[in-house]
Amino acid sequence: MVQAFPPSETVPSGIGIPSRLDLRNLEPMQLDQVRMIAREAGDAIMSVYSRDFAVERKADDSPLTEADMAAHRVIVNGLSRCDLGTPVLSEESVEHSPYGIRRWWDRYWLVDPLDGTKEFVKRNGQFTVNIACVQRGRPFAGVVYAPAREWMYWGSVGAGAFKSVAGADPERIRCPPAPASGRLRVVGSLSHRSPETEAYIEVLRSRFSEVSLVSMGSSLKICMVAEGAADLYPRLAPTMEWDTAAAHAVLRAAGGCLWDYHTGDDLRYSKADLRNSWFVAGAIGAGGVMPDVYTRA
Repeated sequence: MVQAFPPSETVPSGIGIPSRLDLRNLEPMQLDQVRMIAREAGDAIMSVYSRDFAVERKADDSPLTEADMAAHRVIVNGLSRCDLGTPVLSEESVEHSPYGIRRWWDRYWLVDPLDGTKEFVKRNGQFTVNIACVQRGRPFAGVVYAPAREWMYWGSVGAGAFKSVAGADPERIRCPPAPASGRLRVVGSLSHRSPETEAYIEVLRSRFSEVSLVSMGSSLKICMVAEGAADLYPRLAPTMEWDTAAAHAVLRAAGGCLWDYHTGDDLRYSKADLRNSWFVAGAIGAGGVMPDVYTRA
């Protein structure tokens, strides 16, 4: 949904966000405004999380709660206030931004107000607020906030990636080198493990002496790779661009990559079809490509 308010219009109030955001030099420590928006969206989510709530179903049978829409409103209003003129594409308003409009966007905000709604409904805390800035088909800055755990990840390409827990001082995170043998730590989806992903993991078992698996919800899986808590995240199942963009930006800023499973290229955005290809997230190999040991036999 394009929320670029003309100067004559009143931007919705209610968020204590500064009025300007300089995207020309968007560095991690300058993402404070976006982090403030993500935290306010997280507060809106947690206000619903703490009580009973209804669960509706979208046309694709995915769940929708009032928390999704509350976070959506906070984020769209906040970004529109601090960054007049840059379009916002949110999962909860995508029908208002057909490709005929989006194709002309050089830079825009790509948002999933509540990633991991299934985890939210299960009340396991593994859900996030995802806000990414995409330019020319690639996410170059992003914020991922897990409000139930108070984990905040953010970063921009060329300036590094960071993590803060419960508002503590941030620590720089880096994606470690890809292991070529020995032990491999694989993180997978908590709610969407596919037969194809299981088959891929079996291929990995034939190449490594030990493959350990951990399940996690939402975009936290990509963030685990970015901070070195996991070596690999294969997703051979459907996802959408807003599911991955913010964490993909953090991963890129941390020195990792999210490859298209079929081509081995960096996953692209701003497509006519907003569905992602299958992908693998991990450390960059020699020459900036997916290490051979991660490719499917």
